[in-house]
Amino acid sequence: MNNKHLLAFALITSIGFTAAAQAEEFLDNRWYVAPFGSYVKPGGDRNSNVKGYGAGIGFGKILNEHFNVELRGFYNGFDDETPRIGKKGQWDLAGGTADLQYYFWRDKFSPYTVIAAGGMNSYVNGNSGVGILGEAGAGFTYEFCDNLLFRSDVRYRYNNNLNAHLTPVGGTDEYHDMVVNVGFVVPLGAKPQPAAPVEPVADCSTLDSDSDGVNDCIDTCPGTMAGSKVNASGCPLSLELKGVNFEYDSARLTASATAILDGVAENLIAYPQKNDIEVRGHTSSEGSNRHNMRLSQKRSQSVVDYLSMKGVTNRLTAHGYGEDMPIADNSTEEGKSQNRRVELVWGN
Repeated sequence: MNNKHLLAFALITSIGFTAAAQAEEFLDNRWYVAPFGSYVKPGGDRNSNVKGYGAGIGFGKILNEHFNVELRGFYNGFDDETPRIGKKGQWDLAGGTADLQYYFWRDKFSPYTVIAAGGMNSYVNGNSGVGILGEAGAGFTYEFCDNLLFRSDVRYRYNNNLNAHLTPVGGTDEYHDMVVNVGFVVPLGAKPQPAAPVEPVADCSTLDSDSDGVNDCIDTCPGTMAGSKVNASGCPLSLELKGVNFEYDSARLTASATAILDGVAENLIAYPQKNDIEVRGHTSSEGSNRHNMRLSQKRSQSVVDYLSMKGVTNRLTAHGYGEDMPIADNSTEEGKSQNRRVELVWGN
């Protein structure tokens, strides 16, 4: 396979990679500058096998996850081994290309292929000629940090000087070189970062944060105490203080009752609605109605005093109802136990 066929194969291979690539959404779309140095191994058709060196700079843009485009300018130089007027000459190559790079993936280490097309002026032994060139190759980048990457690639370069006849009679105007580039990529600006993931917002109609039976969409009184009876808007109507008991035939709170009222006080202090609250005391039917009325009043007042002492700022009023509002049958011990109770009732 001759050099022309090699060039065609390399170009077709690179084009195949680019055609098969599917551009995907990619955050980084910065511009960049890319200075580089070059090592050139000229083909024998230049009458030179002497290695050469050069330098250049590129200016490009990251298009998406797979593609970069870049404009590059360069200079290369190496000796001509053909004697001319008793001395050797120097090849001076100055040109530029438009590059298309395809990255297989983007990571700290990122391999890519590249194809390029452009023009180049060649000067040797007093003769010069402007021609076309094409390049195909492969390389990689290695990211040191967001704004500095090491880059290197190896390229096959085809140059046609369009009948400039820079080589001796019988020579060629087509040249085939190998170029190794080593340099840096300096992206301009801050590297775009992915946005913080947005937590899905739950449907409020499926939530009942305070477990009062009213969904969060229409609950205008969030944070009601567990066990409260509420209205259709989720605001408290009443709460039976279960476990708030007193010593026998007395208004003195038991130790377990004060522990329960400590929690009630904390909830009332934290609750944003500062409505008036009536503390209602109830008894069973044992004893006289007059006695039970006085006892229930004293018991409800004990609860008011204790909650106020704990820092509750709602306006609290005590009201004893004696045995007048039973909720169970007073003829059974279980019913009597249920009727002996203290309730909080919220005002409007």
